[in-house]
Amino acid sequence: MRLKTIDASSLTPTEMQGYLHSAIAPRPICFASTIDKNGEVNLSPFSFFNVFSINPPICVFSPTSRARDNTTKHTLENVLEIPECVINIVDFDMVQQTYLTSKDYPRGVNEFSKAGFTELASETVKPPRVAESSVQLECVVNDVISLGKNGGAGNLVIAEVKRIHISEDILDANGKIDPHKIDLVARLGGDWYCRVTNDNLFKIAKPIEYDGIGIGVDAFPKEVKNSNVLAGNNLGLLGLVKTLPSEEEVEAFSKTDEMKELLDGTIDSNTRTIRLHSKAKHLLENGRVMDAWKVLLM
Repeated sequence: MRLKTIDASSLTPTEMQGYLHSAIAPRPICFASTIDKNGEVNLSPFSFFNVFSINPPICVFSPTSRARDNTTKHTLENVLEIPECVINIVDFDMVQQTYLTSKDYPRGVNEFSKAGFTELASETVKPPRVAESSVQLECVVNDVISLGKNGGAGNLVIAEVKRIHISEDILDANGKIDPHKIDLVARLGGDWYCRVTNDNLFKIAKPIEYDGIGIGVDAFPKEVKNSNVLAGNNLGLLGLVKTLPSEEEVEAFSKTDEMKELLDGTIDSNTRTIRLHSKAKHLLENGRVMDAWKVLLM
């Protein structure tokens, strides 16, 4: 892999934005509703956003100053006046309307109306919720931390969640949020977004027998660690195990029909290694981690 190395000080804010937005992605979208001291409501999306604490429950999002003229956004001005907000989670059905609110409308323009969203009264804070959002987090703002004075500088809004509203339509049978139902979207670089669909959801399995600290890749036999067949994800799965199978277990598995068929006939050592590692890769892709190790240790 060839690397392009760039000194951060050599980039303009626009160039830096292009690299960071594209590389640090996907980013969840905080759709923040706020209110000023005169009762005027603002609604705006921010992709500099995530959850940073559970106890207390803290979300952080960052309205940056505009790079072109170093002016601040109404959301930042509002939370400095009234330190409350609602973080509305964005799903696919509302993403285009959400994008409409990212435009720089003059102060006093209600983006709820401009984008066609429905105001829903909050229960613990003054800013309204977005009724169309499937998850709404009522928050108080504990602090706002400025990260710089130049155009493009961020302002960390540290928001403590006080009440959560969740659409029952996105819950599973156990009352948990179902990733197949919530239909989340996220921000990439440039004009690009992504959608969390059934096709691109996957689990990193945590089987009970692999709980605890695994042996890690550094404990692998050299020929396994340096395999030309196994990929990084394969090695990661193999590293979950706490102990390797015994010689007796390896010997027993080598006598099974699936292994006899694989190794039938006279083959050279290189071909044998490729066949064994390819077989192990197939077993790993089907969740058979210990069987894969038995194959690799033959």
